[in-house]
Amino acid sequence: MTSENKKSSIAALTLSAVGIVYGDIGTSPLYTLRAIFDPEHGLPLTTPNILGIISLIFWSLTIIVSLKYVTLVLRADNRGEGGIMALMALALNSVTRHSRWHFPLLVIGVLGATMFYGDSVITPAISVLGAIEGLEVAAPGMAHYVVPLTIVVLVALYSVQRHGTAGIGRFFGPIMLVWFFSLAAMGVVNIIESPVILNALNPWHALRFMLDNKFLAFVALGAVVLAVTGAEALYADMGHFGKRPIRMAWFMIAFPALTLNYLGQGGLLIADPTAIDNPFFHQLGTWSVIPLVILSTMAAVIASQATISGTYSMTKQAIALGLLPRMRILHTSESQIGQIYIPAVNWLQLIVVLIAVIGFGSSEKLAGAYGIAVTATMMATTILTFYVTRYRWKLPLVVCIGATGFFLVIDIMLFASTSLKLFHGGWFPLLLGSVLLTGMLTWKRGRELVFQNLEKHAIPLDAFLQSLFVGPPTRVHGTAIFLRGETDGVPHALLHNLLHNKVLHERVVFLTVHMREEPWVLPEDQAQVVELGHNCYQLNVHYGFKDEPDIPGLMNYCAKLGLPFEMMETSFFIARQTVISAPGGGMAPWREHLFVTMSRNARGAADYYQIPSNRVIELGTQVEI
Repeated sequence: MTSENKKSSIAALTLSAVGIVYGDIGTSPLYTLRAIFDPEHGLPLTTPNILGIISLIFWSLTIIVSLKYVTLVLRADNRGEGGIMALMALALNSVTRHSRWHFPLLVIGVLGATMFYGDSVITPAISVLGAIEGLEVAAPGMAHYVVPLTIVVLVALYSVQRHGTAGIGRFFGPIMLVWFFSLAAMGVVNIIESPVILNALNPWHALRFMLDNKFLAFVALGAVVLAVTGAEALYADMGHFGKRPIRMAWFMIAFPALTLNYLGQGGLLIADPTAIDNPFFHQLGTWSVIPLVILSTMAAVIASQATISGTYSMTKQAIALGLLPRMRILHTSESQIGQIYIPAVNWLQLIVVLIAVIGFGSSEKLAGAYGIAVTATMMATTILTFYVTRYRWKLPLVVCIGATGFFLVIDIMLFASTSLKLFHGGWFPLLLGSVLLTGMLTWKRGRELVFQNLEKHAIPLDAFLQSLFVGPPTRVHGTAIFLRGETDGVPHALLHNLLHNKVLHERVVFLTVHMREEPWVLPEDQAQVVELGHNCYQLNVHYGFKDEPDIPGLMNYCAKLGLPFEMMETSFFIARQTVISAPGGGMAPWREHLFVTMSRNARGAADYYQIPSNRVIELGTQVEI
């Protein structure tokens, strides 16, 4: 690649990152200051308080986003991939499976992931509500239409997901560029009107605000968090854009624009305290409200789209890591493998988003729910990063504690502050997270119990084959592929086939899929063939949690390994497990029944691995847990 092409490629990726990565944090100015000076908090709207709050916001953006995420956490990539799931897999790989830290790290990672789900539900609700609330500024009589219009926008947004974003995605970057330019321009206009606000860049104002207001300042911190929502998204999207474009987009576009706009809003409130009812839409006067509502709604939709796509991606990773049952995954782009659509997740998320919009009714009330989800995910990220720096990178303990301890103290302080909103919306993401956490850990534990049961009754494959070919059954033309678990002995489907049909195909292949705790496995490393004798083979397939399972595609590659396949002469034998809850099992009865329900609704293995349905023979087997 020539240097000119490389520069244009980085420029294009940077522009895309502005649209996708920074949509969430870019819409925060819509509601942050309004939430901080909510009359319920009782924080007086004085010049020292305004300077203190703007100073807190600026230094939060600097420390949490610029230092923690952009500088430190982006280094903790799992083969180029980021996000809480990739970080959890990296941390789990840093300690042995039998380590006492393995399960706690798994729980922390899953908890962080469930809070990210909470974040991805609240982001569409709060950002679209915050944008359409501008209509109240233009015409107070429009207040009754805010929630219905928000519902219309969100239903339309979720309804078009199945078509993918390939067509409209190219407009995200330019629209968000206009958005950030508008933020910066509005900020500059108001800074010129009240240049005293520039004093807020001095951290002393933030410190003095904390010391002077004590408990009120602690309460306000929970709303200051709203300014850094979306920081987790820049880490999660690292695999799509790379570190350099994400860093360039932040330092060259998003960070300066956000800083200028918050300073501008602060300057406006110093000059005109009555603008506090909605400082964002008061920045340029009444003439600008309707254009700003249109632009901010577009920005909010883009921010929502980023979190929706992020939810699909995280769900796919969770399925691969064995934390969720297999679901139907559709690809919406022929050229981009990362563009997927999961119908079950899409409609469930829409239902929960609409419940949030109708139940809370305003961005101000949703703000309390937002902060607790964001700070919980941040805390989980910091803890996992410590284990990666210590056990993966082998850095000295002092360096690891120094690098992550400082951020952990801030995270704990912010989480404690947002926890004050527990009964004012904070319960919502916690309830959602608890349901998801229970489901994920139940599924993982249930699968372990199933494997243990199968292992307990397993017949060793080598010994079985030896005895089988002492008096071999009739061999019939073609290839039989039997799906076999990692810990299984002889597949149940083979035993059933021998028992009922009393024949064996002329070539038998035992196929085992291994899911690794890393994002990608190189194509040449995905298949391994082991000859077992008597024209029987063990085919080991290795996938990362972001790989696309495609067994037929992999079978074409097997010809290079000396095991060619003719699809029309190949049959796949799959044992469909019916899980039964037995008394005195390994989980509480209600968890066993939950697992059984999830298992019955899981997508079939053949469908998930893209095996042609006309080549599949399913044989039932019952497994007790």
